[in-house]
Amino acid sequence: MDSCLKFFWLLSIFAQPGHSLSCTVCLVQGATFCTGNNVSCPPGRVCAATHTINIEDGIKTTEYFGRSCVPENQCQRPGIFSTYNSKSKKGISCCYTDNCTPTQPQLLPDNDKPNGLTCPTCKANGTQWCDTGMAMKCTGEETMCIVQHSKITGSSSTELVLRGCATPSICNIGNQTHITDGLSVEVQITCTGSAEGFPHCSYFNGIIAIVIMLILNTA
Repeated sequence: MDSCLKFFWLLSIFAQPGHSLSCTVCLVQGATFCTGNNVSCPPGRVCAATHTINIEDGIKTTEYFGRSCVPENQCQRPGIFSTYNSKSKKGISCCYTDNCTPTQPQLLPDNDKPNGLTCPTCKANGTQWCDTGMAMKCTGEETMCIVQHSKITGSSSTELVLRGCATPSICNIGNQTHITDGLSVEVQITCTGSAEGFPHCSYFNGIIAIVIMLILNTA
């Protein structure tokens, strides 16, 4: 299986003064519900459920479901990230009281209609950049060209760069860093509305929201 889709998830960023909710935190593969411990969230975050599926060469390869604390501005904003042979779809739903259970997240429906945007696309391991000269026609709500560089360090190190098409909700995740259980995860997401350069770049620091999945599946 090609490099890409296996890790996709953790938490998110953004903190502001206010009441701290207690939320369930868990993550499972191959299911659409999980339970876990209740934790006190940083101020400004709410309880969320995230459902992610990954498709490669037209076949669903992995599915993840998680619950966590996320910034409220990420709620109800499903997203898609596509490369030349793969697609990741993410749905997120939220609730706003202590230890509440969010509704089932909804994924964006398939939409293969070209939207007029063409983006460079490639995948590469062990590097921060790739450019193979390949391009793809973006479809549906994927109106941004994206470059995502992910690096995991710990007992072993893995580095992956992906380029393709994405929805604005994926681009708005921005740059993130998370360190837990001896594992350091750094993700940089850069987007533009065209294939010419990457002037639009979102920068955030904190706990990761949807990333620990796009890294560990190498052929």
